[in-house]
Amino acid sequence: MAILKGPVGDSVEAPNQYSQPSRKGKKAWRKNVDVTDVQKGLEDLNEEIIRGGVIKEKDSADLFTIDVKGDSQISKRHPKHASKKGLKADEIIAARSAVPAVSMRKRPGDGKISEGLVPSKRVKKDWVTHKELSRLKRVADGQHDNTIEVRDATYDVWGAAPEPTPVEAVVASTKPVVKAPKTIKQKPISLLANGKQVAAVPKPTGGYSYNPDFHEYEARLNAESEKALEAERKRLAAEEAERQRQEAAARSAAEAEAAEARAELSEWEEDSEWEGCASGVEDDERPEIKAPKRKTPAQRNRAKRRKEEEALAKHRAAMKERRAQEQRIKEIAEEVAQREADKQLALASTANDDADEEIDDIEADEVSNLRRRQIGKYKLPDRDLELVLPDELQESLRLLKPEGNLLKDRYRSMLVRGKVESRRHIPFKKQAKKQITEKWTYKDFAL
Repeated sequence: MAILKGPVGDSVEAPNQYSQPSRKGKKAWRKNVDVTDVQKGLEDLNEEIIRGGVIKEKDSADLFTIDVKGDSQISKRHPKHASKKGLKADEIIAARSAVPAVSMRKRPGDGKISEGLVPSKRVKKDWVTHKELSRLKRVADGQHDNTIEVRDATYDVWGAAPEPTPVEAVVASTKPVVKAPKTIKQKPISLLANGKQVAAVPKPTGGYSYNPDFHEYEARLNAESEKALEAERKRLAAEEAERQRQEAAARSAAEAEAAEARAELSEWEEDSEWEGCASGVEDDERPEIKAPKRKTPAQRNRAKRRKEEEALAKHRAAMKERRAQEQRIKEIAEEVAQREADKQLALASTANDDADEEIDDIEADEVSNLRRRQIGKYKLPDRDLELVLPDELQESLRLLKPEGNLLKDRYRSMLVRGKVESRRHIPFKKQAKKQITEKWTYKDFAL
């Protein structure tokens, strides 16, 4: 590797060969090579360039001058008693580099510089192209490329829209036409079984008041209590049915296990009796009992074939019944469609008869039955119980505690009227599945 060095100063050392250390140790590796000499040489070279150029590349005439006669004014301008040494800071500030600074001005011809390989073309600013010149000549002669013809309007400007031009008609025909669904013009279907519409804001009865009438409040309290008791009875009946079902399942499982145990025990008893080990009766006093014979392989194969034939016959019967149902699919579909059409016609007729009727009472809304097939995937949420118990009734408005929620009431009203579908609140979205593995740390070893 060549080493760049600056001018050798007043060195008194004799020239010697560059000493190369040993290459066998870690100090001789590339990352440990000492490059201070190279860096020092580069710094000295940059310093010479800043001062005016590399000294080795200059001629002697540029470096030295021959003074044939002395300057008599030097002693006058710089007397010994008046000469003072300046500061180092002033010397550094006064030093100027021979390399010109980089211009910060944006040059207009930066994109057209070819680095001296190809002569750059000079751009003429006041030059007109042949195409523009020919256009100007045509305009001077009265020929315009885009001539606007003034015509009277054949339609009412402030009335209907004008007919589209042929080009606009072609463009419009190529665009896909977005069709609105049929249901957008239909009225929403009420969720009530009778098909009547529900008022957006039903009127509450007197039992909902914070200062209700005694008879109305008692009637509503009894009705709500009966609903709560009926719900509790249904819950207890469901629990009892579930308990009985579990007991029956456990009983049947125990009976099956007992039967299996008895079968195994009887088989062992038959084998022991056949061997004469069950009782101590003498051979001459023992009654004659026919010993059960074991099945031969032929008998086992015959029983196996009979089971396979029975299973195959069941499968064929099931497939035959399925094919018969497949042949009647169209008939069943037509019957279902006809039944639905009759039901919709009956609902439509009922709705037309009762179009003017509207349920505007909360009690009537609660009593009305809902449709069996509701809109959407989830069922209609139950109405919140807005009932103040007798011990909670207050005589002062200051102690009054409001009940109900207007936002929930409006949302449920929209669901009942068929404006929106019933949705379920999902608090957390489904996260991506992550696979967790244990790192094999015993494989990580170091010498």
